[in-house]
Amino acid sequence: MNWFYLVIAIVSEVLATSALKSSLQFTRLVPSLIVIVGYASSFYFLSLTLRTIPIAIAYAVWSGVGLVLITMVGWYIYDQKLDFVSVLGIFLIASGIIVLNVFSR
Repeated sequence: MNWFYLVIAIVSEVLATSALKSSLQFTRLVPSLIVIVGYASSFYFLSLTLRTIPIAIAYAVWSGVGLVLITMVGWYIYDQKLDFVSVLGIFLIASGIIVLNVFSR
């Protein structure tokens, strides 16, 4: 169940970060509410995962998967371009998460 909570935390954070751009510096109500509720939900569910998942593993997965997902949102929704260095950096972060989860005790 804790990994499910981590997935909820990641999705909530990605939704909040996506809405942050649309909030136009908190001048639009609905996107601003999505940001506030999304980040609150994200931190709440992240805190639930820390009962059993080590903080380094939980945070690495949360931030790394969140980075990949928000990059995809930026590319797909906001038409932001990715160059080779960006893709390489994301690949290295994802590789680090895999190493942590596979080889860490």
